[in-house]
Amino acid sequence: MFIDSHCHLDRIDLKPYQDDFSCFMTEAASCQIEHLLCISIDMESFPEMRQMVSNYDNISLTVGVHPNVTDGHEPDSAELIDIAQDPKIVGIGETGLDYFRSEGDLAWQHERFRVHIDAAKQLKKPLIIHTRAAKQDTLKILAEEHAEEAGGVIHCFTEDWEFAKKAMDLNFYISFSGIVTFKNAQEIKEAAKKIPSDRFLIETDSPYLAPVPFRGKPNYPTYVKFVAEHLAELRNTSINEIAKQSRENFYRLFQIQN
Repeated sequence: MFIDSHCHLDRIDLKPYQDDFSCFMTEAASCQIEHLLCISIDMESFPEMRQMVSNYDNISLTVGVHPNVTDGHEPDSAELIDIAQDPKIVGIGETGLDYFRSEGDLAWQHERFRVHIDAAKQLKKPLIIHTRAAKQDTLKILAEEHAEEAGGVIHCFTEDWEFAKKAMDLNFYISFSGIVTFKNAQEIKEAAKKIPSDRFLIETDSPYLAPVPFRGKPNYPTYVKFVAEHLAELRNTSINEIAKQSRENFYRLFQIQN
């Protein structure tokens, strides 16, 4: 059984499923998807996202604002804490820094990141970290804000082994997406070989970043098995072992009873 530890279920293309989310979930079950973590990007879409998955015990949620969102409601830590009292919400984010898509004075991005860390620490719930072209500042802010008190996951890992080691020292897990299947992702593949078995997760980040052999096409949580398959090859183990280890790690990190 597989866990998709990071997906955006409110954004996937449901046309192949007659625009019916329940049809998609039936397909996910047939593909041995045991649990899904649906990730928040902004506060405007959060209520509809929460309603969409409300009847599924095997879907958990996060709440937060993506670092690239430049308009809409900006929650403070008190609001995030209040919303996260919902037992379906198991983490805060995704949050972090992105210098690839955002330019200029990014003090606002730093402040948003710190607000999310503060909320996660008070809640004792994990952070879901997005970092792109900002690895040094990401690690710096995590350390300054004592984010290890909350812990969490570096999602869609795109850095190197040195970054992974520093993140793990700060009590973070490393999550591999379809990017690890790409031919040019050599540093990510090397890190994937070295990550301790009790510190990695697998994800799709669907509908984005579909793994080989679907690269460039819409992504779905059902494709997480291709990430697991590639990790098994890199780590010289079985896909069943990757599924088992990532499953155990997910439930431990997010404190979900299975």
